[in-house]
Amino acid sequence: MSADPQVTAPEGGVDLRAATTADVPAAAHVWRDAWLDGHVGRVPDELLPARGPDYFREKLGALVASTVLAVDDVDGRILGLVVVAGDELFQLAVDRRASGRGVGSALLAAAEARIGAGHAQAWLAVVPDNTRARALYERRGWRDAGPFTYAALAEGEAIPVPVLRYVKDLAPLPSS
Repeated sequence: MSADPQVTAPEGGVDLRAATTADVPAAAHVWRDAWLDGHVGRVPDELLPARGPDYFREKLGALVASTVLAVDDVDGRILGLVVVAGDELFQLAVDRRASGRGVGSALLAAAEARIGAGHAQAWLAVVPDNTRARALYERRGWRDAGPFTYAALAEGEAIPVPVLRYVKDLAPLPSS
């Protein structure tokens, strides 16, 4: 089942669906592993202790209504997730074992569809050295709009993280 009618699920036995609270523990594990892959050595070291397993479970629990999952249609294993917050693609995470199956592209398309339902442009933040993520975004039509500093919260304090803002123009909103 597709999480959004205009989004096509990837090939190879993968379905997209809305996340539920029952999915939080497994999805948080996928998110944390993918986050560590993309961020260790690329973000300030003081952010890492604040990104333990509890952080991802709690954060995803609060964002479950804004989350779409990619799941294996045979065993139900969570292969990836995307979280949308307004016009921002807040998080995209794919299990490294699902690499090459179209999971990231399908989740990105699902996020674009959700954002496009209320916004003419989407944005996301990506660390400059995460070249794998940047390549995916660029293949899907996103463009680098320049550097900025993302205030990542850790233990109640903002840690400045240098990132790039990527944007994508979506279908124009219908005029009222």
